Formats: sequence, C-alpha cells, structure tokens
Amino acid sequence: MLLSPGNLRNRLGGCGMDVLSDVLAVQRTGRPRSMLLGWDAPWAQEFAEVPGAMGFQVILRGSPWLLPPGAAAPVRLDAGDVVFRPHGRAHALAGTPDAVPAPCTASFAAEPGPSPRGQEVVTLCGAYEIDPAQVHPLVHDLPELIRLTPTDELRAAVGLLTAELEHPRLGTDAVVPALLEMLLLYLLRRWYAEQPAAPTGWAAALRDPVTAAALHAMHGDPARPWTVASLAAHAGLSRAPFARRFSALVGRPPLSYLTWWRMTVAARLLRDSDATVATVAHRVGYTSEFAFATAFRRRHGSAPGRYRRLT
Repeated sequence: MLLSPGNLRNRLGGCGMDVLSDVLAVQRTGRPRSMLLGWDAPWAQEFAEVPGAMGFQVILRGSPWLLPPGAAAPVRLDAGDVVFRPHGRAHALAGTPDAVPAPCTASFAAEPGPSPRGQEVVTLCGAYEIDPAQVHPLVHDLPELIRLTPTDELRAAVGLLTAELEHPRLGTDAVVPALLEMLLLYLLRRWYAEQPAAPTGWAAALRDPVTAAALHAMHGDPARPWTVASLAAHAGLSRAPFARRFSALVGRPPLSYLTWWRMTVAARLLRDSDATVATVAHRVGYTSEFAFATAFRRRHGSAPGRYRRLT
C-alpha cells in the first residue's frame, strides 16, 4: 500500500524508505477512483486524454482491440491484460480493429456502482490524480502506453477490487482506494522488473546497488546533511566514481537530486499538513528558514507561505 501523507511525514528522518513507494506517496493527490464498464457488439469506445492522471484498464471479460493513438497498429487484448496509461494519454478500445470509436461519456463515480452484467466485454478502470508539478523522473520517463499480462499478484489485487465494486459493504469506501494504490504499485513494479538491462535510466538506477543505496539513503533521511562523500561511503564506493555513476544513471548529480527531492517533499508537506514553514524546513534538512525559502522559491517559483496559500 502507498504511504499516506501522514505516514510519510512520520517517517521523514527515519530509517530507509522504499523509493518507489516514497515517490508515489509524494506525487499523488486527490482520491483514487475506480469503476466497471461493459459493452456489447458492435462497440468502440474512445478514452480521452486526462492530464495529471495515471490510469489503467484491466480486461475482465472478452478480447477487445486496443487502438493506440496515432498510427500505431491495433493490438488484440485477452482477459487479464492490463492497459496502463502513466500520463493519462488518449486511446480507444473496440470490438474490431477497424471500428471508429465514439467519445467516452462515462465518468468515474465517486462511489462504487453495480457491475455491468452480461456484456460481451467488461473492463475494470482506475485513475490516480497526480500533481503535475511534482512528477518524479521515475514516472515521467515511463512510456505513453504500457500493456501488461497478468501475474498472480495482479490477479489477486484485481479480484479483490472487482469484488468490492460489485458488492459494496461496510468499509468499501476505505478499501477501494487502498486496493487501487496497491494495484498501481504492482503495475509499476512489474514494468520495471521486466525492463531489459540498459546503461542509463531509472530502471538501471534502481537495479544498480550503488545508486539504489544512495537513493534509499536520501529518501529515507532527507534531513540528514548529506555530502557526496557521505553518500559515496554509504553506497560503498569512493567519491569520484560514485558521483560519475550516480549522475550517469539518474541524469543529475547526487546533491542536485537531493535538493530537488527535498523541495518536492517540502511542497507536499506545505500543501497537506499544518506544519509551520520552519518545521517543514527542518524536516527537509534546512537549519535556516531563509536558506530553505530561497531554495524553495528557486524550485517552485514562489515563497513557501505563498505556495501554501495558493494550493
């Protein structure tokens, strides 16, 4: 399950934190939503672009065609397949590969609703709102559209979520968002695990023991006065080789990434907590409120207090 903002705040300054969970906890905003959709032949449904959202569709019944945006060829899907849209880009599903899709008129219900019954094709849809200003490179670098085949953990999460949507009970309002968050982690974990070895990029950075150790250290204790030397020692490498290796894989130097991450965490704390600016500054490693405000303004374009008022 993803960490809630409260749990995230409680663990700032604590022991090491899983980087993927940490990233998603900080950048997600709003409440995850889910619903079931069904169609009978002939049918073709367009799903419009939703900026600032990550979405997925799981094929529960039938074998529809995925019609990707642009000139990409249609793809036949099977029951259990997942269509994952990390950036909320448009796509369409259809009963035949040459169908002309109709605009989607369905909206995600605030409450779980009844399951489509008897339709030829049934999908489970989910959406996660994210803060466009806080998108982490780990998510930003994902492809526009990802197709995943089912695994045991995906099947288990999908089964639990579908059951809650079909038969709402006491606690469903709390269970559905938690299951959606778990499913998102499973999707990202699966995609990163399947990526072939590459010399650079976040898949390579998370696999590399040296870079991964440094990332876990920074995420687990962002308030610590890290230096390149202390991060290198933590990762078990000398300073210069560590700095080169981290920069090549992550795309920016270690302390540049640390500052970026601190400002990202600070923005979430300012938006979602009542902690004072001085407290937020301390939690992300600044003993001087003035130095924190300067760094925050450079990253977000406004002073911390103004940022809080505007968000």
